[in-house]
Amino acid sequence: MIIMSLILALYQGARIGAIKMKTECVADISMNSILAEYNRELYEQYGLFMVDTSYGTGKHSITNTEEHLRKYVQKNFERSTVGKLTGKTTMLGAYCKEAKITGTSFAADNKGTVLNRQILAYMAGEPVGALMIDVVSNTQTLQDAGFDTTDVEAMASENQAQIDAIELPTIINDKGEEEQITLGNPADIVNSQKGIGALNLAIKDKSVISKAAVDLSQYASHRELNKGTGLRDYEEISASEKLLLEQYYYEKCSRYGEEMDKALLKYQLEYLAFGQSSDYGNLEKMAETLLFWREASNMLYLFNCSAKVEEAELIALALTAIMLVPELKDLVKYSILFAWTFAESIADLHALFSGGRVPLFKSDSTWKLSLTNMFSFRDHLGDGGESEGLLYEDYLRMRLLMTDLEKKTLRLMDIMEMDIRRTSGNAQFKIDHCLDTFCGEIEVASMFGYDVKIERVYGYEE
Repeated sequence: MIIMSLILALYQGARIGAIKMKTECVADISMNSILAEYNRELYEQYGLFMVDTSYGTGKHSITNTEEHLRKYVQKNFERSTVGKLTGKTTMLGAYCKEAKITGTSFAADNKGTVLNRQILAYMAGEPVGALMIDVVSNTQTLQDAGFDTTDVEAMASENQAQIDAIELPTIINDKGEEEQITLGNPADIVNSQKGIGALNLAIKDKSVISKAAVDLSQYASHRELNKGTGLRDYEEISASEKLLLEQYYYEKCSRYGEEMDKALLKYQLEYLAFGQSSDYGNLEKMAETLLFWREASNMLYLFNCSAKVEEAELIALALTAIMLVPELKDLVKYSILFAWTFAESIADLHALFSGGRVPLFKSDSTWKLSLTNMFSFRDHLGDGGESEGLLYEDYLRMRLLMTDLEKKTLRLMDIMEMDIRRTSGNAQFKIDHCLDTFCGEIEVASMFGYDVKIERVYGYEE
Protein backbone atom coordinates (compact mmCIF):
# COMPACT_ATOMS: atom_id res chain seq x y z
CA MET A 1 0.00 0.00 0.00
CA ILE A 2 2.83 2.37 0.84
CA ILE A 3 4.57 1.65 -2.50
CA MET A 4 1.28 1.99 -4.40
CA SER A 5 0.61 5.34 -2.72
CA LEU A 6 4.08 6.54 -3.68
CA ILE A 7 3.57 5.48 -7.33
CA LEU A 8 0.17 7.18 -7.54
CA ALA A 9 1.59 10.35 -5.94
CA LEU A 10 4.43 10.40 -8.48
CA TYR A 11 1.97 9.76 -11.31
CA GLN A 12 -0.25 12.59 -10.07
CA GLY A 13 2.75 14.92 -9.83
CA ALA A 14 3.84 13.94 -13.33
CA ARG A 15 0.32 14.63 -14.63
CA ILE A 16 0.26 18.10 -13.08
CA GLY A 17 3.76 18.88 -14.39
CA ALA A 18 2.82 17.64 -17.85
CA ILE A 19 -0.30 19.80 -17.92
CA LYS A 20 1.77 22.86 -16.98
CA MET A 21 4.40 22.09 -19.61
CA LYS A 22 1.74 21.38 -22.22
CA THR A 23 0.05 24.68 -21.39
CA GLU A 24 3.36 26.54 -21.82
CA CYS A 25 3.92 24.94 -25.23
CA VAL A 26 0.34 25.54 -26.36
CA ALA A 27 0.52 29.19 -25.26
CA ASP A 28 3.69 29.69 -27.31
CA ILE A 29 2.21 27.98 -30.39
CA SER A 30 -1.15 29.75 -30.14
CA MET A 31 0.17 33.26 -29.53
CA ASN A 32 2.72 32.94 -32.30
CA SER A 33 -0.10 31.74 -34.54
CA ILE A 34 -1.93 35.01 -33.80
CA LEU A 35 1.15 36.98 -34.86
CA ALA A 36 1.43 34.88 -38.02
CA GLU A 37 -1.89 36.33 -39.17
CA TYR A 38 -0.31 39.70 -39.98
CA ASN A 39 -1.85 41.77 -42.76
CA ARG A 40 -0.04 40.73 -45.95
CA GLU A 41 -0.56 44.01 -47.82
CA LEU A 42 0.81 46.05 -44.94
CA TYR A 43 3.89 43.87 -44.99
CA GLU A 44 4.36 43.81 -48.76
CA GLN A 45 3.86 47.54 -49.27
CA TYR A 46 5.40 48.93 -46.08
CA GLY A 47 7.45 46.11 -44.55
CA LEU A 48 5.48 46.12 -41.28
CA PHE A 49 4.10 43.19 -39.26
CA MET A 50 0.69 43.89 -37.70
CA VAL A 51 -2.53 41.94 -37.26
CA ASP A 52 -5.67 43.53 -38.69
CA THR A 53 -8.16 42.64 -35.95
CA SER A 54 -11.04 42.77 -38.42
CA TYR A 55 -9.39 40.03 -40.52
CA GLY A 56 -10.79 41.66 -43.65
CA THR A 57 -14.40 41.61 -42.42
CA GLY A 58 -14.69 45.32 -41.67
CA LYS A 59 -15.78 44.48 -38.09
CA HIS A 60 -12.85 45.78 -36.07
CA SER A 61 -12.66 44.31 -32.57
CA ILE A 62 -10.07 42.66 -30.36
CA THR A 63 -12.69 40.02 -29.55
CA ASN A 64 -12.06 38.63 -33.04
CA THR A 65 -8.45 38.02 -32.06
CA GLU A 66 -9.51 36.56 -28.72
CA GLU A 67 -11.67 34.05 -30.58
CA HIS A 68 -8.74 33.12 -32.79
CA LEU A 69 -6.57 32.64 -29.71
CA ARG A 70 -9.18 30.43 -28.02
CA LYS A 71 -9.50 28.36 -31.19
CA TYR A 72 -5.74 27.79 -31.46
CA VAL A 73 -5.44 26.82 -27.79
CA GLN A 74 -8.36 24.40 -27.99
CA LYS A 75 -7.08 22.82 -31.22
CA ASN A 76 -3.77 22.06 -29.57
CA PHE A 77 -5.48 20.27 -26.66
CA GLU A 78 -7.88 18.23 -28.79
CA ARG A 79 -7.35 14.51 -29.31
CA SER A 80 -6.11 13.33 -32.65
CA THR A 81 -8.54 11.92 -35.22
CA VAL A 82 -7.52 8.37 -34.29
CA GLY A 83 -8.03 9.13 -30.62
CA LYS A 84 -11.51 10.45 -31.27
CA LEU A 85 -12.47 7.40 -33.35
CA THR A 86 -11.17 4.90 -30.81
CA GLY A 87 -12.37 6.81 -27.75
CA LYS A 88 -8.88 6.95 -26.25
CA THR A 89 -7.83 9.65 -23.85
CA THR A 90 -4.45 10.90 -22.66
CA MET A 91 -3.18 11.10 -19.11
CA LEU A 92 -3.75 14.87 -19.26
CA GLY A 93 -7.39 15.17 -20.28
CA ALA A 94 -6.91 18.94 -20.58
CA TYR A 95 -8.98 21.49 -22.47
CA CYS A 96 -9.14 25.26 -22.93
CA LYS A 97 -11.35 26.75 -20.25
CA GLU A 98 -10.79 30.38 -21.24
CA ALA A 99 -8.51 32.49 -23.46
CA LYS A 100 -8.49 36.26 -23.07
CA ILE A 101 -6.44 39.16 -24.35
CA THR A 102 -5.87 41.46 -21.39
CA GLY A 103 -3.44 43.97 -22.89
CA THR A 104 -2.93 45.43 -26.34
CA SER A 105 -0.71 47.76 -28.31
CA PHE A 106 -2.06 49.12 -31.62
CA ALA A 107 -0.23 50.95 -34.41
CA ALA A 108 -1.70 54.37 -33.65
CA ASP A 109 -1.17 54.24 -29.88
CA ASN A 110 0.52 57.25 -28.28
CA LYS A 111 0.30 59.36 -31.46
CA GLY A 112 1.75 56.62 -33.64
CA THR A 113 4.71 55.74 -31.44
CA VAL A 114 4.02 52.02 -31.94
CA LEU A 115 4.00 52.45 -35.73
CA ASN A 116 7.26 54.39 -35.61
CA ARG A 117 8.85 51.70 -33.46
CA GLN A 118 8.13 49.09 -36.11
CA ILE A 119 9.40 51.38 -38.87
CA LEU A 120 12.66 51.86 -36.96
CA ALA A 121 13.00 48.08 -36.58
CA TYR A 122 12.50 47.75 -40.34
CA MET A 123 15.07 50.48 -41.04
CA ALA A 124 17.62 49.25 -38.50
CA GLY A 125 20.13 48.18 -41.15
CA GLU A 126 20.07 51.42 -43.16
CA PRO A 127 23.23 53.62 -43.15
CA VAL A 128 21.41 56.75 -42.01
CA GLY A 129 24.46 59.01 -42.01
CA ALA A 130 25.22 58.55 -45.68
CA LEU A 131 21.58 58.75 -46.71
CA MET A 132 20.52 61.90 -44.87
CA ILE A 133 23.67 63.99 -44.41
CA ASP A 134 22.99 66.14 -47.49
CA VAL A 135 19.35 66.74 -46.54
CA VAL A 136 20.28 67.83 -43.02
CA SER A 137 23.12 70.01 -44.28
CA ASN A 138 20.97 71.73 -46.91
CA THR A 139 18.16 72.32 -44.42
CA GLN A 140 20.53 73.84 -41.92
CA THR A 141 22.05 76.08 -44.59
CA LEU A 142 18.60 77.24 -45.71
CA GLN A 143 17.55 78.05 -42.16
CA ASP A 144 20.84 79.77 -41.27
CA ALA A 145 20.44 81.99 -44.34
CA GLY A 146 16.93 82.93 -43.18
CA PHE A 147 15.25 81.76 -46.37
CA ASP A 148 12.42 80.14 -44.41
CA THR A 149 11.64 83.35 -42.50
CA THR A 150 12.33 86.14 -45.03
CA ASP A 151 8.99 87.23 -46.51
CA VAL A 152 9.94 88.98 -49.73
CA GLU A 153 6.34 89.44 -50.83
CA ALA A 154 5.58 91.33 -47.61
CA MET A 155 8.54 93.61 -48.31
CA ALA A 156 7.36 94.18 -51.90
CA SER A 157 3.84 94.99 -50.71
CA GLU A 158 5.15 97.48 -48.19
CA ASN A 159 7.29 99.13 -50.88
CA GLN A 160 4.27 99.33 -53.20
CA ALA A 161 2.16 100.86 -50.43
CA GLN A 162 4.73 103.63 -50.08
CA ILE A 163 4.57 104.28 -53.83
CA ASP A 164 0.78 104.40 -53.76
CA ALA A 165 0.85 106.83 -50.83
CA ILE A 166 2.67 109.51 -52.86
CA GLU A 167 0.33 111.73 -54.86
CA LEU A 168 1.32 112.04 -58.52
CA PRO A 169 1.12 115.29 -60.51
CA THR A 170 -2.02 116.11 -62.49
CA ILE A 171 -2.53 117.21 -66.08
CA ILE A 172 -5.37 118.75 -68.08
CA ASN A 173 -6.73 116.16 -70.53
CA ASP A 174 -8.30 116.71 -73.95
CA LYS A 175 -11.66 117.41 -72.36
CA GLY A 176 -10.20 120.18 -70.27
CA GLU A 177 -10.51 118.11 -67.11
CA GLU A 178 -7.83 117.68 -64.47
CA GLU A 179 -6.48 114.13 -64.49
CA GLN A 180 -3.82 112.43 -62.38
CA ILE A 181 -1.00 110.92 -64.41
CA THR A 182 -0.17 107.22 -64.11
CA LEU A 183 3.32 106.25 -63.14
CA GLY A 184 3.65 103.46 -65.70
CA ASN A 185 5.94 101.43 -63.46
CA PRO A 186 7.24 98.50 -65.58
CA ALA A 187 7.22 96.33 -62.45
CA ASP A 188 3.42 96.40 -62.58
CA ILE A 189 3.54 94.11 -65.64
CA VAL A 190 5.06 91.37 -63.48
CA ASN A 191 3.08 92.16 -60.34
CA SER A 192 -0.22 91.89 -62.20
CA GLN A 193 0.44 88.17 -62.77
CA LYS A 194 1.05 87.20 -59.16
CA GLY A 195 -2.63 86.45 -58.65
CA ILE A 196 -2.37 83.56 -61.14
CA GLY A 197 -0.52 81.56 -58.48
CA ALA A 198 2.94 80.07 -58.26
CA LEU A 199 1.95 76.60 -59.47
CA ASN A 200 -0.01 77.84 -62.49
CA LEU A 201 2.86 80.11 -63.50
CA ALA A 202 5.55 77.45 -63.03
CA ILE A 203 3.86 74.53 -64.82
CA LYS A 204 2.65 75.38 -68.31
CA ASP A 205 0.95 72.06 -69.05
CA LYS A 206 -1.60 71.55 -66.24
CA SER A 207 -2.58 68.14 -67.60
CA VAL A 208 0.53 66.63 -65.99
CA ILE A 209 -0.82 67.45 -62.51
CA SER A 210 -2.71 64.64 -60.78
CA LYS A 211 -6.41 65.28 -60.17
CA ALA A 212 -6.70 62.74 -57.32
CA ALA A 213 -8.58 63.88 -54.22
CA VAL A 214 -9.85 62.17 -51.05
CA ASP A 215 -12.30 62.68 -48.19
CA LEU A 216 -9.92 63.05 -45.24
CA SER A 217 -12.68 62.44 -42.68
CA GLN A 218 -12.42 58.75 -43.59
CA TYR A 219 -8.79 58.45 -42.52
CA ALA A 220 -6.77 58.16 -39.33
CA SER A 221 -5.66 61.78 -38.95
CA HIS A 222 -9.26 63.06 -39.01
CA ARG A 223 -11.16 60.52 -36.90
CA GLU A 224 -11.16 59.35 -33.30
CA LEU A 225 -8.61 56.57 -33.05
CA ASN A 226 -8.88 53.19 -31.41
CA LYS A 227 -6.48 52.83 -28.48
CA GLY A 228 -4.85 49.90 -26.75
CA THR A 229 -4.23 49.46 -23.03
CA GLY A 230 -0.81 51.12 -23.01
CA LEU A 231 1.17 47.94 -23.55
CA ARG A 232 4.58 48.93 -24.96
CA ASP A 233 3.33 52.17 -26.49
CA TYR A 234 6.18 54.42 -25.35
CA GLU A 235 9.56 54.91 -26.94
CA GLU A 236 11.86 57.92 -27.02
CA ILE A 237 12.91 58.66 -30.59
CA SER A 238 16.44 60.02 -30.94
CA ALA A 239 17.63 62.52 -33.54
CA SER A 240 19.30 59.79 -35.61
CA GLU A 241 16.14 57.67 -35.49
CA LYS A 242 14.11 60.62 -36.80
CA LEU A 243 16.42 60.65 -39.80
CA LEU A 244 15.71 56.95 -40.34
CA LEU A 245 12.00 57.75 -40.39
CA GLU A 246 12.67 60.45 -43.00
CA GLN A 247 14.46 57.92 -45.18
CA TYR A 248 11.57 55.48 -44.75
CA TYR A 249 9.12 58.10 -46.04
CA TYR A 250 11.31 58.66 -49.07
CA GLU A 251 11.60 54.94 -49.82
CA LYS A 252 7.92 54.07 -49.40
CA CYS A 253 6.05 57.15 -50.65
CA SER A 254 5.58 58.68 -54.09
CA ARG A 255 5.98 62.34 -55.08
CA TYR A 256 5.57 64.68 -58.02
CA GLY A 257 7.66 63.26 -60.87
CA GLU A 258 7.92 59.83 -59.19
CA GLU A 259 4.30 58.68 -58.92
CA MET A 260 3.32 55.11 -57.99
CA ASP A 261 0.43 53.16 -59.54
CA LYS A 262 -0.58 51.74 -56.16
CA ALA A 263 -1.03 55.18 -54.63
CA LEU A 264 -4.43 56.85 -54.28
CA LEU A 265 -2.89 60.28 -53.74
CA LYS A 266 0.04 60.37 -56.16
CA TYR A 267 2.01 63.06 -54.31
CA GLN A 268 2.40 61.30 -50.98
CA LEU A 269 5.52 63.08 -49.74
CA GLU A 270 3.82 66.37 -50.45
CA TYR A 271 0.81 65.10 -48.46
CA LEU A 272 3.08 64.27 -45.52
CA ALA A 273 4.34 67.84 -45.58
CA PHE A 274 1.06 69.72 -46.09
CA GLY A 275 -1.89 67.39 -45.44
CA GLN A 276 -4.22 68.78 -48.12
CA SER A 277 -7.06 66.60 -49.44
CA SER A 278 -5.96 66.68 -53.10
CA ASP A 279 -2.77 66.26 -55.09
CA TYR A 280 -3.27 69.68 -56.62
CA GLY A 281 -3.64 71.26 -53.19
CA ASN A 282 -0.48 69.65 -51.86
CA LEU A 283 1.54 70.51 -54.95
CA GLU A 284 0.26 74.09 -54.81
CA LYS A 285 1.44 74.37 -51.20
CA MET A 286 4.84 73.03 -52.21
CA ALA A 287 5.02 75.57 -55.05
CA GLU A 288 4.23 78.36 -52.60
CA THR A 289 6.94 77.10 -50.26
CA LEU A 290 9.46 76.95 -53.08
CA LEU A 291 8.52 80.47 -54.17
CA PHE A 292 9.00 81.74 -50.61
CA TRP A 293 12.47 80.17 -50.37
CA ARG A 294 13.57 81.09 -53.87
CA GLU A 295 12.48 84.72 -53.52
CA ALA A 296 14.53 85.04 -50.33
CA SER A 297 17.57 83.50 -52.03
CA ASN A 298 17.21 85.49 -55.25
CA MET A 299 16.70 88.75 -53.40
CA LEU A 300 19.90 88.12 -51.45
CA TYR A 301 21.85 87.81 -54.69
CA LEU A 302 20.06 90.49 -56.71
CA PHE A 303 20.18 93.25 -54.09
CA ASN A 304 23.91 92.66 -53.70
CA CYS A 305 24.69 92.57 -57.42
CA SER A 306 25.75 96.14 -58.18
CA ALA A 307 25.46 95.72 -61.97
CA LYS A 308 21.83 94.56 -61.84
CA VAL A 309 20.88 97.11 -59.20
CA GLU A 310 22.34 99.81 -61.45
CA GLU A 311 20.17 98.61 -64.37
CA ALA A 312 17.03 98.91 -62.25
CA GLU A 313 18.15 102.30 -60.96
CA LEU A 314 18.62 103.69 -64.46
CA ILE A 315 15.07 102.73 -65.45
CA ALA A 316 13.69 104.18 -62.22
CA LEU A 317 15.67 107.41 -62.69
CA ALA A 318 14.43 107.89 -66.25
CA LEU A 319 10.82 107.09 -65.38
CA THR A 320 10.58 109.36 -62.33
CA ALA A 321 12.35 112.18 -64.17
CA ILE A 322 9.85 112.05 -67.01
CA MET A 323 6.94 111.92 -64.58
CA LEU A 324 8.42 114.74 -62.46
CA VAL A 325 8.42 112.63 -59.27
CA PRO A 326 12.12 112.25 -58.41
CA GLU A 327 11.20 111.39 -54.82
CA LEU A 328 9.90 108.03 -56.11
CA LYS A 329 13.20 106.99 -57.68
CA ASP A 330 14.37 104.63 -54.93
CA LEU A 331 10.91 103.16 -54.38
CA VAL A 332 10.49 102.43 -58.09
CA LYS A 333 13.98 100.95 -58.23
CA TYR A 334 13.13 98.54 -55.43
CA SER A 335 9.77 97.69 -56.98
CA ILE A 336 11.62 96.68 -60.17
CA LEU A 337 14.08 94.61 -58.14
CA PHE A 338 11.27 92.89 -56.26
CA ALA A 339 9.49 92.12 -59.56
CA TRP A 340 12.76 90.80 -61.00
CA THR A 341 13.17 88.60 -57.93
CA PHE A 342 9.66 87.19 -58.40
CA ALA A 343 10.13 86.51 -62.12
CA GLU A 344 13.47 84.76 -61.51
CA SER A 345 11.89 82.68 -58.75
CA ILE A 346 9.10 81.52 -61.08
CA ALA A 347 11.79 80.52 -63.58
CA ASP A 348 13.44 78.52 -60.79
CA LEU A 349 10.17 76.76 -59.98
CA HIS A 350 9.63 75.92 -63.64
CA ALA A 351 13.11 74.40 -63.76
CA LEU A 352 12.50 72.33 -60.63
CA PHE A 353 9.11 71.02 -61.78
CA SER A 354 10.71 70.15 -65.13
CA GLY A 355 13.38 68.00 -63.46
CA GLY A 356 16.14 70.61 -63.51
CA ARG A 357 18.48 71.83 -60.79
CA VAL A 358 18.49 75.14 -58.94
CA PRO A 359 21.30 76.07 -56.55
CA LEU A 360 20.39 77.21 -53.05
CA PHE A 361 22.41 80.40 -53.64
CA LYS A 362 22.47 82.20 -56.97
CA SER A 363 25.55 83.56 -58.75
CA ASP A 364 26.21 85.51 -61.96
CA SER A 365 26.48 82.24 -63.88
CA THR A 366 23.26 80.69 -62.53
CA TRP A 367 21.00 83.76 -62.77
CA LYS A 368 18.47 83.14 -65.55
CA LEU A 369 16.51 86.27 -66.54
CA SER A 370 17.86 89.54 -67.84
CA LEU A 371 16.02 92.71 -66.90
CA THR A 372 14.53 92.92 -70.37
CA ASN A 373 13.30 89.31 -70.27
CA MET A 374 11.90 89.84 -66.80
CA PHE A 375 9.01 91.91 -68.16
CA SER A 376 7.85 88.94 -70.29
CA PHE A 377 9.19 86.23 -68.00
CA ARG A 378 6.48 83.69 -68.92
CA ASP A 379 7.89 83.57 -72.44
CA HIS A 380 11.41 82.84 -71.17
CA LEU A 381 10.85 79.85 -68.89
CA GLY A 382 13.44 77.30 -69.93
CA ASP A 383 13.75 73.75 -68.65
CA GLY A 384 16.58 74.56 -66.26
CA GLY A 385 19.55 72.71 -67.59
CA GLU A 386 21.83 73.66 -64.72
CA SER A 387 24.57 71.18 -63.93
CA GLU A 388 24.76 72.29 -60.31
CA GLY A 389 22.25 72.80 -57.55
CA LEU A 390 19.39 70.90 -55.97
CA LEU A 391 16.57 68.93 -57.56
CA TYR A 392 12.88 69.25 -56.71
CA GLU A 393 13.12 66.17 -54.49
CA ASP A 394 15.95 67.79 -52.51
CA TYR A 395 13.83 70.85 -51.73
CA LEU A 396 10.86 68.59 -50.91
CA ARG A 397 12.92 66.54 -48.48
CA MET A 398 14.04 69.73 -46.74
CA ARG A 399 10.42 70.80 -46.34
CA LEU A 400 9.53 67.35 -45.04
CA LEU A 401 12.39 67.41 -42.52
CA MET A 402 11.02 70.71 -41.18
CA THR A 403 7.51 69.25 -40.68
CA ASP A 404 6.43 68.17 -37.19
CA LEU A 405 6.96 64.42 -36.58
CA GLU A 406 3.51 63.90 -35.07
CA LYS A 407 1.82 65.38 -38.15
CA LYS A 408 3.91 63.24 -40.48
CA THR A 409 3.12 60.09 -38.50
CA LEU A 410 -0.64 60.70 -38.63
CA ARG A 411 -0.51 61.51 -42.34
CA LEU A 412 1.59 58.40 -43.00
CA MET A 413 -1.18 56.35 -41.39
CA ASP A 414 -3.62 58.04 -43.79
CA ILE A 415 -1.46 57.06 -46.75
CA MET A 416 -1.25 53.46 -45.56
CA GLU A 417 -5.03 53.28 -45.22
CA MET A 418 -5.58 54.90 -48.63
CA ASP A 419 -3.36 52.41 -50.43
CA ILE A 420 -4.21 49.22 -48.55
CA ARG A 421 -7.96 49.82 -48.92
CA ARG A 422 -7.45 49.62 -52.67
CA THR A 423 -6.31 45.98 -52.39
CA SER A 424 -8.53 42.89 -52.37
CA GLY A 425 -10.17 42.08 -49.03
CA ASN A 426 -9.03 45.29 -47.31
CA ALA A 427 -11.75 47.80 -48.22
CA GLN A 428 -12.38 48.67 -44.53
CA PHE A 429 -8.75 48.59 -43.38
CA LYS A 430 -7.98 50.81 -40.37
CA ILE A 431 -4.42 51.20 -39.14
CA ASP A 432 -5.52 52.00 -35.57
CA HIS A 433 -7.01 48.50 -35.31
CA CYS A 434 -3.73 46.84 -36.29
CA LEU A 435 -2.27 44.86 -33.40
CA ASP A 436 1.46 44.99 -32.65
CA THR A 437 1.79 43.48 -29.17
CA PHE A 438 -0.71 41.72 -26.91
CA CYS A 439 -0.96 40.09 -23.51
CA GLY A 440 -2.75 36.73 -23.53
CA GLU A 441 -4.21 35.01 -20.50
CA ILE A 442 -4.92 31.31 -20.99
CA GLU A 443 -6.72 29.10 -18.46
CA VAL A 444 -6.57 25.34 -18.96
CA ALA A 445 -8.64 22.83 -17.02
CA SER A 446 -8.26 19.07 -16.68
CA MET A 447 -10.97 16.46 -16.27
CA PHE A 448 -8.98 15.30 -13.26
CA GLY A 449 -9.72 18.51 -11.40
CA TYR A 450 -6.61 20.59 -12.03
CA ASP A 451 -6.52 24.12 -13.51
CA VAL A 452 -3.53 25.96 -14.92
CA LYS A 453 -3.49 29.66 -15.73
CA ILE A 454 -0.71 31.32 -17.72
CA GLU A 455 -0.17 34.90 -18.90
CA ARG A 456 2.31 35.91 -21.58
CA VAL A 457 3.13 39.04 -23.63
CA TYR A 458 3.90 38.45 -27.30
CA GLY A 459 4.79 40.92 -30.02
CA TYR A 460 6.80 41.15 -33.22
CA GLU A 461 9.83 42.55 -31.42
CA GLU A 462 9.71 40.35 -28.35
